[in-house]
Amino acid sequence: MKLTRAVFIAIGLFSFAGLSYAADKDDAKDLVKRAAAYVKYQGKEKALAEISKPRGMFDKGETYVFAYDLQGVIVAHPKNTALIGQNMIAVPDIEGKLFRKEIVEKAKSIGSGWVDYVYLNPETNVQEHKTTYIQKAGDIILCCGVYKDYSHEGD
Repeated sequence: MKLTRAVFIAIGLFSFAGLSYAADKDDAKDLVKRAAAYVKYQGKEKALAEISKPRGMFDKGETYVFAYDLQGVIVAHPKNTALIGQNMIAVPDIEGKLFRKEIVEKAKSIGSGWVDYVYLNPETNVQEHKTTYIQKAGDIILCCGVYKDYSHEGD
């Protein structure tokens, strides 16, 4: 029991330490790993509730965890709770990519990895290129992405 308490204290400290920062791929992967630990120690239902909480421990502005089931239904989302319960597997991004299908297939086949697509940034309200780290955790897929910054290319 002491180990479990220590894990959650550490999760909490890391969560509060990163309230406002320019996220990168390591941050996204780390947030998914922490969400997976939360699922393991707190259970799926409690984890999905926390993931869906705006400004909760898995919502860091542009960087936030969201989750799908293995059929592509959104089961947790802190930025747009109206999406929860909707099967989005056949909905493409603005470039026509079925990225959610790729997320589900990758989770089922290898368990984790990166998926690139274009998505509306909820902080800027602009369609931007995004890369998302995904990890299967039981019968859900935890995801966290970062928007790609092309402003420094060629510097």
